[in-house]
Amino acid sequence: MADLTLTARSLELLLGDWRGSGSAYEALAERIRLLILDGRVAVDTRLPAERDLAERLGLSRTTVTAAYRHLREQGLLHSVRGSGSVARLPGAPSMLPAPLETEYVDFSKASPPALPWLPELARQAADDLPAHLGDAGYDPIGTPGLRAAIADRYTARGLPTTPEQIMVTIGAQHAIALLSRALVGRGDRALIEVPTYPHAYEALRAAGARLVPVPAPPCGSGADEREETAALVQAIRHSNPAMAYLMPDFQNPTGRTLSRTARARVLDAAASQGTVVVADETTAELSIDRPGEFPPMAADGQAVMIGSVGKTIWGGLRVGWIRADRPLIRRLLAVRSPGDLGTPILEQLLVTRALARMDEVLDLRREQLRAGRERLEELLAQAIPEWDVPHVDGGIVTWVGLGSPVSSQLALAARREGLLVAAGPRFGIDGAFERFIRLPICYSPETTDAAVQALARAWRSLARTPVAEAEPELLASVV
Repeated sequence: MADLTLTARSLELLLGDWRGSGSAYEALAERIRLLILDGRVAVDTRLPAERDLAERLGLSRTTVTAAYRHLREQGLLHSVRGSGSVARLPGAPSMLPAPLETEYVDFSKASPPALPWLPELARQAADDLPAHLGDAGYDPIGTPGLRAAIADRYTARGLPTTPEQIMVTIGAQHAIALLSRALVGRGDRALIEVPTYPHAYEALRAAGARLVPVPAPPCGSGADEREETAALVQAIRHSNPAMAYLMPDFQNPTGRTLSRTARARVLDAAASQGTVVVADETTAELSIDRPGEFPPMAADGQAVMIGSVGKTIWGGLRVGWIRADRPLIRRLLAVRSPGDLGTPILEQLLVTRALARMDEVLDLRREQLRAGRERLEELLAQAIPEWDVPHVDGGIVTWVGLGSPVSSQLALAARREGLLVAAGPRFGIDGAFERFIRLPICYSPETTDAAVQALARAWRSLARTPVAEAEPELLASVV
């Protein structure tokens, strides 16, 4: 059963100027098809009744019936008598895994290179290690020094925190999986934004969650934030999810940031329904030139926070954390013990050292990301000017509009040109977002130059030669 319902008025606003020179039913079906592929109409959303939509658009019911039938024939709608028509997609996203050969440029990972002074921090951490060798070394909650350093960082950002509210994990993905198992029972609903970080919804599904998708507009799209906020609030109130997974800052992959007003509204709705909001902050401090001050989301209401050093210090340091109230920390410890015995001590000591220099780290990353953003925008404007490249004000990616639903084809064509790239459907829950592709802004100029050259060749090849479909059982890991 669909958890979200689209009214005739809401669909009319999404359709915009949809009428063309051809038949009305074909034009209407084509525009709805693109809305589903773009993710603006989320999978499992119930479309308005044929009679209601016909009245709203000033059409005959026969026209709308024919459009819906055409969409069903394409596998984009599933209709049950008495239950309405629900948005579907005919297939799941398919991506090829990274090859073992080294000649490929890997543009599918969104993570900056290691800090230049990371070896120095590692040597200092090794000097700190002897003080921790007196016990077995299994640490399921985190060293006191690292938990205190993380708590101090939250406090400095405007969210008073004690070490007892911190649990150290093996990266942010581990934190998402632990929270999914602790908060979601089989059959419970879990709200997610779409598009979103794919390993998050995979963790929720593995916990048995029924996903409630809410569209997140791209950064710079001109979308009214009030509509997105209203959609989040409506989904929380109508579906009563056990958990809501959100990325309020520089969302991956869209790059958008929720205002503090929007955060407060969502948190108020969640509190009234008993929904636990989990805010993923892995990129929250990576502002380039975002105006205003944005403390952690929990400063505006009750929320569980996730953080890590994968996007700031180095992805090879598998250290993340959860900030939550003490009762939830105790539940998480119980959930964790069957799966792993703790976070490695040496890595924790290194991160403790790194957090003491976090302002310096962020200054470096800000300049790197600014240069990467400007380089990518300049190259794409020259090589593929027809693409819509949002000007993000932070984070590590941009969500590029291609103008046509060929993202998976483009990713496969790029592979033939020696480039690995994450296509849009990887970030939808059932293969949506074929009109988008995620591109990182955190790579070196040399890598970015090579990637854009390969993308341009792949883009031109699509007009000449059809690209074969990928084998559906092959999936890539993206970060």
